[in-house]
Amino acid sequence: MNEITLLILLALVGFLAGIINTLAGGGSLLTLPMLIFMGLPPSVANGTNRIGIFIQSITSVAGFKSKGIKPSVFSIYLGISALIGSLIGAKIAIDIKGETFNKILAAMMLIMVLFMVFKPNITLENIKERFEGKYLWISISAFFFIGIYGGFIQAGVGMFILLALSSINKMSLVKSNAVKALVVFIYTIGALAVFAFNEQINYVYGLVLALGNASGGWIASRWSVKKGDGLVKFFLIIMVVLMAIKLWINS
Repeated sequence: MNEITLLILLALVGFLAGIINTLAGGGSLLTLPMLIFMGLPPSVANGTNRIGIFIQSITSVAGFKSKGIKPSVFSIYLGISALIGSLIGAKIAIDIKGETFNKILAAMMLIMVLFMVFKPNITLENIKERFEGKYLWISISAFFFIGIYGGFIQAGVGMFILLALSSINKMSLVKSNAVKALVVFIYTIGALAVFAFNEQINYVYGLVLALGNASGGWIASRWSVKKGDGLVKFFLIIMVVLMAIKLWINS
C-alpha cells in the first residue's frame, strides 16, 4: 500500500476505535497494532496512539455535555488519581523493549477478548449510586492502578473503568461512559507529556488517527446504541484475535 492509502485506512480504523472506546472500551486494540503494522516502533506507536485518545476524549466529553450529562467533581477526583498513575505507566512503557511490549500487547488483546465474551451483564437501574465515604476512596485507589495500566498500554482500559464504576459505585452505563471520557482526558495529558518529552510520537500519524477517533467519539457519545452492538463486538473480537496472533508471531 502507498502512504495515502495507509493514512486513509488509519483514519477509518480510528473512526471505528472512537466509537468502540466511547461505548465501552477496547478501540486501542485496533489502533495500536495498526500503527505498529504501519512501521512504527512499539513505543512510538504507543505514544502516537495517545494523540487520537486525547482528541477523542475531548469530543466525547463535549458530546455527553451536549446531551445534558456534565462532568462531576467525582470524575475529577478519579481523573487526578489516574493521572498520577499514568505518569508511572507511561515511563514503564518507554523503558520496555519493543519485542516484550508486542508480546504484552498480544496477551492483553486476547485477555480482553475473553473479557468481552464472558463478562456478566450488569443491571443497575434500581441500585443506588455510591459516591461518598469508603466508596469514594476505594474508587480513587482503584483508578490510580487503572491509570498505571492506561499510561502503559491504554488498550482495553475503558473496560476496566466501566467495571470499576459499575461494581464499586453502581453507576449506570451512560453516566459511567461520561465519567470514563473525562477520566481518560485527564490522565492522557500526563501520558502524552511523557511520550512527547521522550520523542516517542509520530505527529502526522497521530493527527490522522485523531481525526478518525474524534469523529467516532463524537457520534457515539450522542448516539445511544441499542441495536448493532453485537455486530461491532463480533467484528472487534475477530480483528483483535487475528492481530494478536500476528503480533506474537512477529515478536
